Amino acid sequence: MIAMLNIISKMEINQPVPDFELPDLNGTRHRLSNYRGRIVIVNFWSCECPHSERTDKAILSMFVQWQDDVTMLTIASNRSETVEALKEAAESRRLPNVLHDADCSVANLFDAQTTPHVFVIDRDGILRYSGAVDDVTFRQRKPTRFFLDEAVESLLSGQFPTLTESPAYGCAIVREV
Repeated sequence: MIAMLNIISKMEINQPVPDFELPDLNGTRHRLSNYRGRIVIVNFWSCECPHSERTDKAILSMFVQWQDDVTMLTIASNRSETVEALKEAAESRRLPNVLHDADCSVANLFDAQTTPHVFVIDRDGILRYSGAVDDVTFRQRKPTRFFLDEAVESLLSGQFPTLTESPAYGCAIVREV
């Protein structure tokens, strides 16, 4: 793991994202900086959270239009979920590159509190969006706006996202077992 020295307490929009490295579920290590030049979605995810399952489908359908311009790093940080359960859910949902954040160091770096909680990083490694995938909440069960899609489409068209932050909505990340 890359040493996380001098980490700021909360990442700021329009600021560089510190590099990190995590293993995927097969042990292959992935470093954020290896994806420089592409738009990167960091998606904090849970195999047990129904909100993650719901947004997995929406995000994967968005990838059809984005093709090779966008990479998603799905990060499993719940300390209560086993690698076997993560592998099973990732396979059944057809998620590539699920990374395992066993000690929550990357969730802490991003100050991610829920699953899903997405962060969009531009081609230069600058954080451009943080928050929810869409506008679903306890009171609004059907999405009418897809914040993630808006952020990525803005960057693909050479613009900055109009909406840069929204409250993430979903299940709490379990940091203690």
